[in-house]
Amino acid sequence: MTKIFKQLARHWAVCLVVFALLFVQAYCDLALPDYTSKIVDTGIQQGGIESPLPQTVRQSTLDTLSLLMSEEDAQKLQNAYQYYLQDDGVLQLRSDLTEDERIALEDAVTTPDIVLYMAAAQAANTPAGQSSIGMTGLAEMPSAAADTDTETVTPTAADLDTVCSQFAAMSQMPGFDRSMLQKQLDSAMSQLDSTLLENLKSQSLLLVQLEYEAQGVARNVQMGYLFRVGGQMLALTLLMVAVAVAVGFLASRVSAAIGRDLRRETFSSVIGFSNAEIENFSTASLITRTTNDIQQVQFVCVILLRMVAYAPILGIGGVLHVVGSSSGLSWIVVLDVAILLLLIIFLMSVAMPKFKVMQQLVDRLNLVSREILTGIMPVRAFSREKFEEQRFDKANRELMGTQLFTNRAMVAMMPFMTLIMNGTSLLIVWFGGKAMDAGTMQVGEMIAFITYTMQIVMSFLMLAMVAVMLPRAGVAADRIDEVIRTKATIHDPDKAAAKAAQAHTDWQGVVQFEDVSFRYPGADSDALEHISFTAKPGETTAIIGSTGCGKSTLLNLIPRFYDVTGGKVTVDGIDVREMPQAQLHDLLGYVPQKGVLFSGTIESNLKFGGEDITDAQVQKAAAIAQATDFIEAKPEGYQSPIAQGGSNVSGGQKQRLSIARAIAKDPKVYLFDDSFSALDYKTDVTLRRALKAQTDNATVIIVAQRISTVLHANQILVLDEGRLVGKGTHAQLMVSCPEYQEIARSQLSQKELALDTLNTEKEGE
Repeated sequence: MTKIFKQLARHWAVCLVVFALLFVQAYCDLALPDYTSKIVDTGIQQGGIESPLPQTVRQSTLDTLSLLMSEEDAQKLQNAYQYYLQDDGVLQLRSDLTEDERIALEDAVTTPDIVLYMAAAQAANTPAGQSSIGMTGLAEMPSAAADTDTETVTPTAADLDTVCSQFAAMSQMPGFDRSMLQKQLDSAMSQLDSTLLENLKSQSLLLVQLEYEAQGVARNVQMGYLFRVGGQMLALTLLMVAVAVAVGFLASRVSAAIGRDLRRETFSSVIGFSNAEIENFSTASLITRTTNDIQQVQFVCVILLRMVAYAPILGIGGVLHVVGSSSGLSWIVVLDVAILLLLIIFLMSVAMPKFKVMQQLVDRLNLVSREILTGIMPVRAFSREKFEEQRFDKANRELMGTQLFTNRAMVAMMPFMTLIMNGTSLLIVWFGGKAMDAGTMQVGEMIAFITYTMQIVMSFLMLAMVAVMLPRAGVAADRIDEVIRTKATIHDPDKAAAKAAQAHTDWQGVVQFEDVSFRYPGADSDALEHISFTAKPGETTAIIGSTGCGKSTLLNLIPRFYDVTGGKVTVDGIDVREMPQAQLHDLLGYVPQKGVLFSGTIESNLKFGGEDITDAQVQKAAAIAQATDFIEAKPEGYQSPIAQGGSNVSGGQKQRLSIARAIAKDPKVYLFDDSFSALDYKTDVTLRRALKAQTDNATVIIVAQRISTVLHANQILVLDEGRLVGKGTHAQLMVSCPEYQEIARSQLSQKELALDTLNTEKEGE
């Protein structure tokens, strides 16, 4: 996992921006339930009234409220309204009040609001002509609120006006004492328990609502509040959407950049591997690591930035909101978190070991698929379709079984999460309903509590889903890192060692093997033993021997596809291990045993050796390789398309184009690894004759199976089980080398042997 985070650390600046945006998104997400609660509780249930201190008030109501307050508080209340008298006789609250002044006035006006509303309610439920307020009745009003069994009629604006008139009349009565009234109210309020007192405080807002109805602005106040809070909620939602889009955009760019960099680094490592490293990993595994594994890491990087970083912020924020509430339901969240943690730990312990196995099985399936598709023609020729189908089906079923196990573990998480969420909702509704009945919770608060709890559960769900994906991505990252960290056994020398090679400019192309031995990595014995010879410019050196004797291995030591394990290979006296590989390869024209073409055109393949190759050189090389006829027979000539792997040309055409590609480069040393095997005898003879004229000043080394290909070579090397058992011309070897004689007799008739020997002797004279 640390390897994935190291990749993210490369883009730390963008990641910091993403984290900052996620905090903004979480703030918006966590604020929305509060706004929902405000809309339900304040906007709908309380008519949009937030404070017991009305924004506008009639003079009669203001005087009545002042009457129920101390003289000091009454003076402050009158001063808060007196400067904004409107034309319709309604006083408006001053806008220059400080926050402390506003809070003090709200505390002072709460009890008068409650008393005035209860008086209006009493007037509404008293038969006409019997309503009156006296000192004793006024003091008993708060206590009467405890009686909830009697059905009451909701007071109206007319009831409020009636009560205000009665209070005004009472204040004019002889012997009225404001302080006595205050004492009676304080005594009555002190007798109430805390729960009932909280319920009564909501009636202070009902008085304000009744006052707005009397003014005819109640609906305007409510709609104004709903539009204001709803607008803020909409703005937060739009901001959250914009931030989520920005996070998704940045996370996608970061993950795409990580995928690009990993593919670049992996390919750069692979392209520098020798055959030993390629064989160690296998081509199928390298393809899987470069494609599927990097896709896994790329996908998880997006998830890490969008979900893993967001889930803790959202979950912790939700917990803080829930714990900070006074609902008494926080224990439900604690229970949820404990169950979720146990569920995630159990699933991880079950599913995690299977992910590494899954990646190995993907490698296996790719290997089998590649083998079958590459060898489809032999499969058909030997009627092995059923056998290969069974082999593929076995690898496929093994992968399917592991994937089913891990997928079932992931799928099993969803029903449990759903059960937890639904159970949580049930608990909240059950205990929240009881809290609402007790008056300690409102509908909007319960909705917000449910929303916060669901956010907490969803954050754990996101973490659980990612926790299932992370092990597989961690395995993929390890496999990618294994390729990147693997150092090629064949590498360029340091500058000091390469100084002589870089200073050399007049290259002749003399190739010399000095007591060369080679052993494949992990092998028990040498593939080549004590090989010594010199290949000179203007001469052709041929290598022949039985199958598996080490001919191609010997040739591969020159371009350093492998490095010798004993002795040394030199070019113009300089050890190839002390030459930069690019410099060495510039001197060589290599034609592999199996012709390899690249997708593009004939021209692009023939110019593969360098950008400085001209059209004239391409045409000359094609003529020497006897490829002109079939190239010009195509409608598009040299611009004819070549399919991937050269699948749209024949084996002989592919081989001739490979030879032409090497000739177009005009190298100092030509290396032909059994490159004439797909040519007919006539074409072979014509090509070698044309090649002889082209390579008069170059060193030519040919690996061949056919005697006819090496018959006229200046020097023939005969290999047998990795040892050099013969060296000389055809005539000399026919006399001195039994192994060569055996090869010649197996391929040529007695007449051809006699004729070839005679021709060779004449050429020597």
